[in-house]
Amino acid sequence: MTVITTEKEGLLKEIAESVRDFAEHRIRPYIMEWDESQTFPVELFRELGELGLMGIIVPETYGGAGLGYDAYVTAIIELAKVDPSIALSVAAHNSLCTNHILQFGTEEQKRKYLPKLASGEWIGAWGLTEPNTGSDAGNMRTTAVADGDFYVINGSKNFITHGISGQVAVVMTRTGAPNTSGNATAFIVERGTPGFMAGKKENKLGMRASETAELIFDNCRVPKENILGQVGDGFRQALAILDGGRISIAALSVGIAEGAYEAALKYAKEREQFGQPIAKFQAIAFKLADMATEIEAAKLLTYQAASLKDRKLPVTKQSAMAKYYASEVAVRVANEAVQIFGGYGYVKDFPVEKFYRDAKLCTIGEGTSEIQKLVISRQIIGRL
Repeated sequence: MTVITTEKEGLLKEIAESVRDFAEHRIRPYIMEWDESQTFPVELFRELGELGLMGIIVPETYGGAGLGYDAYVTAIIELAKVDPSIALSVAAHNSLCTNHILQFGTEEQKRKYLPKLASGEWIGAWGLTEPNTGSDAGNMRTTAVADGDFYVINGSKNFITHGISGQVAVVMTRTGAPNTSGNATAFIVERGTPGFMAGKKENKLGMRASETAELIFDNCRVPKENILGQVGDGFRQALAILDGGRISIAALSVGIAEGAYEAALKYAKEREQFGQPIAKFQAIAFKLADMATEIEAAKLLTYQAASLKDRKLPVTKQSAMAKYYASEVAVRVANEAVQIFGGYGYVKDFPVEKFYRDAKLCTIGEGTSEIQKLVISRQIIGRL
């Protein structure tokens, strides 16, 4: 059960208004420019850092805003209603790289990296996926081999948010035999480390202002003090981080759905056919009713998962449910929004075609819908 007090409700409203105002003035005017050119607006993230959004869940001790997942969800939703690409980058920076160091780093690692990440001075990347191993992470080919006081990393990661612009990456490597228990270890790798390079930047269908690229490791020597947690603990850490990451994608999905729905509702009230607004036709009105209902359900699931996360309660099932349902809702709502706009929904002069393109990523990133159903089913059935 999610309980939001009057005081908390006021804080969330204040955060929403602040982010909404920032997005209207600093993001909306450039949406299509960034999308068309696939520009990753690095300087914008410095401003987002000043606003407190690049370290929203990081304690104030380490330079963050010290807020909870409910505040984080609120911020991501508001950003995604304007430009999902920017919301995706903020989400990946916070919930993956930054949160991994926060959750599993030593005190020295936290003090070294978190202030720079929380301020937006540094942008973070997180590497798990590989060209031949997506969900099959136990069979990853990026290896780390001990060599004195260092580990030597070889391999590559792909589909990595901020793979080029990120100044620091948390990278999962294999330190044991393939498909064995405890065979993965997480490392912090700084940009500029010899043997650590950016590779191909992906030319994507949507989320085009959020940079996605390869990470390449060629005899990259990383000191042992850059290990996160214990050797062999990487996969367990990654699963815990993905629990929080799925809440991020759920929030991103809710924001996309709300943005598409609000645009479609406004258009349906203004567009007239046969002497009346098309919103008065039952075919359109019922679409809007379904959209509004599904968005509300997705939002409740998302805030429920955020509440559990804030209270440090088990969240694997709820985060998977929220991510699965909200991402599918985002795709359905964006599709219906294009349909309501008709021909205008298919052109770039109107906002819904971008929501339509951006939404699909939510059903793929941080575990496909099929993987979410696998996670949920295992949680409810248990071990037989």
